[in-house]
Amino acid sequence: LIRMDIDHLIVGGVRTINLSRIALARMMVMDSDMARRGKLARPRVLVASNGSVIARYHSNAQFRADVKNADLVDADGMPLVIASRLLCRKPLVERIATTDFIHDAASAAAEAAVRFYFLGGRAGVARRAADALTGKHPGLQVVGVRHGYFSSSEEDEICTDILARKTDVLWIGMGSPSQEALAIRFREKLPGVAWIRTCGGLFDHVSGAVPRAGQWMQAMGLEWLHRTL
Repeated sequence: LIRMDIDHLIVGGVRTINLSRIALARMMVMDSDMARRGKLARPRVLVASNGSVIARYHSNAQFRADVKNADLVDADGMPLVIASRLLCRKPLVERIATTDFIHDAASAAAEAAVRFYFLGGRAGVARRAADALTGKHPGLQVVGVRHGYFSSSEEDEICTDILARKTDVLWIGMGSPSQEALAIRFREKLPGVAWIRTCGGLFDHVSGAVPRAGQWMQAMGLEWLHRTL
């Protein structure tokens, strides 16, 4: 199920990065600087893994190809962390839940002037999420927002807008497997962008529309149960 690799674990067949949230936020800042200086040929695509992702990875060939084509996969699932603690001498450092990581990323971005763009959710949700984050992290720049209901014929127009706003990190919250496929398609269309980060229902959580599980449920790996209920 799990075997060690340099800076990674293979969890459920998915090569999963072994970094802390703070270290990942620092990488975001460094990659943004590299992209601005033309040292990053194309954006890095970052996706998350959890039980649902692993199940789809083994049952859906196209999704498996998209995940394999991503540059980094992190562990957004406490059961993955618990499994690594039981079965590995060097387990995953911690869970990188996107709803937690966004605050590490926003804090680092505010300090380093890294520019975010939010794509996804229903009309108005990404804007409310942006307002909530900029209120909590003074200096954070969310330079663009757009809802996630668009056709494939609008993708080039969206990419043009992302580039025009000098985006460093594009957050795509459209649900899996659509967001992973879109991230891979966008990668070649967004030179100069540092990261394309898939984020599921992040905008709903950050905007306050959907509450998270209590801290005790998160620590026990039961957030999936909260979402199911």
